[in-house]
Amino acid sequence: MDLDALRDAADVVGDRWRLLVIGALFDGPLAFGELETLVTGISPAVLSSRLKDLESVGLVVAEPYQDRPVRHRYALTGRGASLAEVLQALAAWGGTPGRHEACGTALELAWWCPTCQLPVEAVDDHLHRL
Repeated sequence: MDLDALRDAADVVGDRWRLLVIGALFDGPLAFGELETLVTGISPAVLSSRLKDLESVGLVVAEPYQDRPVRHRYALTGRGASLAEVLQALAAWGGTPGRHEACGTALELAWWCPTCQLPVEAVDDHLHRL
């Protein structure tokens, strides 16, 4: 595993609060109060700080919807939305994996080459970094 790349990713997504805020925004933009309700246990000061952090690294954008007082809806950028698969995998690892509706089998993650249409083992010699 490329630990430098993992360190860089961890620096961007940071702590659990950032991950939970990102996860809450997957279904669409939310106002501060809505985020506060969804991300249970987070204080307003910590939520505000994490939103600023996520904006500064380009994962979240604040969209004003009211001038006085100034209020924003927060939305994922394209870069933020690209974390969906990774966070779904982490959520599945931390909880119960999803099931295939047709047969009920537990779903599992796999590396897949869309060009060759073949599975690739994560430790396979054919898995190379770009």
